[in-house]
Amino acid sequence: MEDTDTSFTDNLNDWLGTVRDFVWGPWLLIPLLLITGLVLTFRLRGIQFRKLLPALRLGLKDRSDDGGEGDISQYQALTTALAATVGVGNIVGVATAISIGGPGALFWMWITGLVGMASKYSEAFLGVRFRVKDAKGNMSGGPQRYLERGIPGGLGKFLAWFFAIAAVIASFGIGNMTQANAVSENLENSFNIDPTVTAVILFILTGAVLLGGIKAIGTVTSAFVPLMILIYIIGGIVVLCINATAIPEAFGLIFSDAFTGTSAVGGFIGSGIMLALQMGVARGIFSNESGMGSAAVAAAAAKTTHPTRQGLVSMTQTFIDTIIVVTFTGLVVICSGVWDQGEDRAGTMTSDAFTEALPGDWGGNIVTISIVFFAFSTLLGWSYYGERNAQRIFGSWATVPYRAIFTCVVVVGATMELDVAWTFSDLANGLMALPNLVGLLILSGLIARETKAYLNFDPELRASAKDIEKFLVDQKTPWSMTSATEAQVTR
Repeated sequence: MEDTDTSFTDNLNDWLGTVRDFVWGPWLLIPLLLITGLVLTFRLRGIQFRKLLPALRLGLKDRSDDGGEGDISQYQALTTALAATVGVGNIVGVATAISIGGPGALFWMWITGLVGMASKYSEAFLGVRFRVKDAKGNMSGGPQRYLERGIPGGLGKFLAWFFAIAAVIASFGIGNMTQANAVSENLENSFNIDPTVTAVILFILTGAVLLGGIKAIGTVTSAFVPLMILIYIIGGIVVLCINATAIPEAFGLIFSDAFTGTSAVGGFIGSGIMLALQMGVARGIFSNESGMGSAAVAAAAAKTTHPTRQGLVSMTQTFIDTIIVVTFTGLVVICSGVWDQGEDRAGTMTSDAFTEALPGDWGGNIVTISIVFFAFSTLLGWSYYGERNAQRIFGSWATVPYRAIFTCVVVVGATMELDVAWTFSDLANGLMALPNLVGLLILSGLIARETKAYLNFDPELRASAKDIEKFLVDQKTPWSMTSATEAQVTR
């Protein structure tokens, strides 16, 4: 029976892998991601470069947008999105991309992040622009709303439902089982903690936070997300200081390898530029989720006075995730020389790099603790994404059952081998991104037009709520749809 089960699992994993490779291949998602990001970058006149500093100030320093409707502050919306994206992909995912695609994969992760900032801005803008109030008076938004409300006719409705179904399914893969599995596996390997114990603790902690909904999630993530990122980056800085002489060579290898396609698989077997590109883009979006539409769900809950303001705050999440956290992981892996150990060692490469540089067990423990915090935060963020999409499909009554099922699935993820779940997570990510990217291209004109109007009025993002209200009246651009309820819109 075990052989039969194993054979079935292997066959399923192979089949899912084939579909995943097509979705993430050179003829579908990779060009669509890059084209969408480039189109939005052009139409928004490089907003990710022009407005990065004011956006960082608004999200990290000001933190709130007084006078705006919403459930949580802009800062809490940012940390909730960061919680969902700064996860295992930032540690294991980066190492996997480099082990398969070579150091050049990091270059393509950067490119994905830079053009992805325009995509992240756009989806967050639309998340706020077309959000509605649910039966309990809480904000509800994301691709499951803006695709249908922004794109008339059957196409918009089809894209919205496609996204909602994919998001609910993905929330149990990328957002739940794989994260819980990463926590239990690393705690067992580093501290000999039984996975069953980890499962019980995760079950209790997850259930306790989810009982409070988005406000509790926002409170928790705003408290520990900055701390977890800071601890990891400080550890990375120490490792890079110890390997400082290797940094120039590492950058040279990253840029040259991006266009020569040297792969670490089998020990420097050339595999072409496409492998570096494919792994960089796939793991890039796995890490920062730009273009997937997921962060728009959190952005829609933010207290903000205009969609542009929250879009800019949300855009900084991709910058923090990819340009900062992913870069530290990639440089640590490359500079320490562990990157060419092969794909089988990808799961421990980052830990090996920290362990070699830091005394005793400090290095491995820092990585383990970081993975635990990153994974748990991702789990919390994705619980909200999945919940909102479950509500879109089934109605408000689905909230409590979804939270209960999600909490129970944590136990499954923490106690089982999940090779299929990891493959499935990559596929589910792609299926979420497809309808969202199509929608972003269709709605790019609206995004560009309303963004330009607002930034001409408030280029430094310092306008008061009263001034913004007057601007909206004068412009007659009623994103006043924020006052709409589910009962007033087509479901």
